[in-house]
Amino acid sequence: MHLKRLIVAAVLLPVIYLYIMYLPSGYFLFLLAAVSLLAMSEFYSMYRASGILRYTCLFFGVSIISVSYFSKDLMPDVIILSVMAVIIIRLLVKRNPISSLYDISPLILGLLYIPVCLAFQTQIRNLGPEWIIFLYASVWTSDTMAYYLGTWIGKKKLYIEVSPNKTVAGAAGSLIGGIIAALLLRASIIPLLTLYPAVLIGIIIGAISIVGDLVESMFKRDAGVKDSGIIIPGHGGILDKIDGVLFAGPILYWMLIALGIK
Repeated sequence: MHLKRLIVAAVLLPVIYLYIMYLPSGYFLFLLAAVSLLAMSEFYSMYRASGILRYTCLFFGVSIISVSYFSKDLMPDVIILSVMAVIIIRLLVKRNPISSLYDISPLILGLLYIPVCLAFQTQIRNLGPEWIIFLYASVWTSDTMAYYLGTWIGKKKLYIEVSPNKTVAGAAGSLIGGIIAALLLRASIIPLLTLYPAVLIGIIIGAISIVGDLVESMFKRDAGVKDSGIIIPGHGGILDKIDGVLFAGPILYWMLIALGIK
């Protein structure tokens, strides 16, 4: 399993890097919309959401990503419209009001949890493709350090009710991984980022990556599944790979704006 993970990563990561760094931003929009669509599909399958409501939300998920790219000012309107559409369609297609909140809740949550959070990456991409590399490299380095440090020396559990395998040592590894990635990327592709902001961003991304991972674990345990999907051999589903990025993306964008990076 570990060998399969390494092989898949060795093949995919260089391709993703070249795709993001050297193709126009419209190609990144397409990639982000595809990732959102797949992750939403996994989330809705976890909660057995189906039918016209599911497809309505998938459509609006792609719409939210697209609108955020062309006009971020319109994004709140599209989010509100999508919520209204889901509620109205539930009203019209299923006359029995029983379980209406149960039917609607996972669908709307899926919209807010996945495409709305991913949409911040269109704005990060506008600041430069190197910041997208920074985001994903920091989160995935945090995940990797958390895994190995937790495996080697992890004893005390972090949050056993949600994720029995997460340890305090692993959480520390996530922070360390975030700092290491931030410093390496600062030295290689983002020299305008000074030392102390780089360390601060690395710590915060390492911390929020843990939270994002735990949030997805919470949903998976609630839904009674181990992985969100099987689309990536040895890695699980798309949602499993972007759980940390979902929360780290908005946080990174807000930090960059606060630092005056445009």
